[in-house]
Amino acid sequence: MIKILCIDDEVEIRNLLVEELQDAGFGTIEASNGEEGIQQLLAHWPDIVICDVSMPVMDGHGFLAELQLNHPEFANTPVIMLTAMTDRENTLSGLASGADDYLTKPVDLDILMAKISGCVMRLQSSHRSRRS
Repeated sequence: MIKILCIDDEVEIRNLLVEELQDAGFGTIEASNGEEGIQQLLAHWPDIVICDVSMPVMDGHGFLAELQLNHPEFANTPVIMLTAMTDRENTLSGLASGADDYLTKPVDLDILMAKISGCVMRLQSSHRSRRS
């Protein structure tokens, strides 16, 4: 089962994402900020991460920086960033910092699920390639 880590400080949004993902058959792990997200990542080794940008303690950019600096074992783990900030510079900054995709809030769940499906296909293709 594909496991997805949802990191968002807004409980309502996190609950909505978790419910949608579980209904689609994914396993879910939750965190309320980037620091907790790192702990959950190390404890559960999710296949995909969905991470809010603006959070207390450690924001999404801090989460990505921590992954890149101290956890190279997760270099191929897809990270989809969510943000309420819609300016172009913020989106480009997020992508430049290592996010695989960047979606604005309110999140269109159909688009999010399509992005996750793409990540799942790449993960499955990668697993098949390693076995060959």
